[in-house]
Amino acid sequence: MVNAFSALTQGTRWVYRPGLRRYVFLPIAINLLVYVALLSVVISRFEGWLGHWMGMVPGWLDWLSWLIWPLFVLCLLVGIFFTFTLVTQLLAAPFYGFLAAKVEIVATGREPLDDRGLSKTAVDAIGRELVKLGYILPRAIVLFVISWIPGINLIAPFLWALFSAWMMAIAYLDYPMDNNKVSFADMRRRLRRRWWQSLSYGGMVTLITWIPLANLFLIPGAIAGAVLMWDTHYRTPLPVKRTSP
Repeated sequence: MVNAFSALTQGTRWVYRPGLRRYVFLPIAINLLVYVALLSVVISRFEGWLGHWMGMVPGWLDWLSWLIWPLFVLCLLVGIFFTFTLVTQLLAAPFYGFLAAKVEIVATGREPLDDRGLSKTAVDAIGRELVKLGYILPRAIVLFVISWIPGINLIAPFLWALFSAWMMAIAYLDYPMDNNKVSFADMRRRLRRRWWQSLSYGGMVTLITWIPLANLFLIPGAIAGAVLMWDTHYRTPLPVKRTSP
């Protein structure tokens, strides 16, 4: 049975095989450009952000000052990860969709149900990313606000971690589902009903995304791993539970 870890390891091996590598390197180049741009902004603004964040802590919480700095860094890392993910997903979406389709053919022997042409697939992929953005962004804004509320912001890193796992499950497992004509609403239902597989996979992808530079080469493997997870856990939806009249 394929689990989150085995899907990622197998997927990473698949995407660097001959025949699939050509779908990998352009997304890597896009991710690298976004990574460098985002890192330069963080380095230039870090001290100012830290001073402002610590200045919002009320006096009665001064005894927790030893905890404020690491919590700020953790929140910042999660914020960087979130921004990096959104931007790269939007820019590289068409390439990820093509990669997921090719991996499905090679790894499972099945053709995706998608019969759209090349240009329409690329355009629709960007549209699908915007749908994801419309779902994820309002929830991220709520968490961002919580992160700046004194006292409550102490639990913000833990909320961000859980949200990040769910977000990454949606972001990556959606590629094979979109290729197989699963609607965005149906995709979320399937993820919720297989919540453990969804959160464990999203959590694993979150962890590899936090590995500096190496994540650029592991992300395509996460796309391939999502295909394996789709084929094992989500291709056949669970039956709808009916309540007795």
